[in-house]
Amino acid sequence: EVQLVESGGGLVQGGGSLRLSCAASEFSFDDYSIGWFRRAPGKEREGVACVSSDGTTWYDDSVKGRFTMSSDNAKNTVFLQMNNLKAEDTAVYYCALDSFAGLCYGEYWGQGTQVTVSS
Repeated sequence: EVQLVESGGGLVQGGGSLRLSCAASEFSFDDYSIGWFRRAPGKEREGVACVSSDGTTWYDDSVKGRFTMSSDNAKNTVFLQMNNLKAEDTAVYYCALDSFAGLCYGEYWGQGTQVTVSS
């Protein structure tokens, strides 16, 4: 069973930065996609960023230029660097993993980490 564990959330002032981490247990998919979703209070869950083993990278328009995904493959960990945070970025952020490339859909989920941005 694949397990994903997020960390790094917290309270930050508008304009500040946070880095989220998602540590994945070992998996043996030939192809995969891993990314971040978020759910703000009273809103539907939405995709934030996604990278795939085929090189595909995607960012939601609302975070382009502010958020960046990176990875430490040796530690099976991906990161979401969030800069210039805005109040509307406040949400629970979830890491998700899929066993196919090209799209983050969410076969496996982490427990989520809260990000709160004060205005």
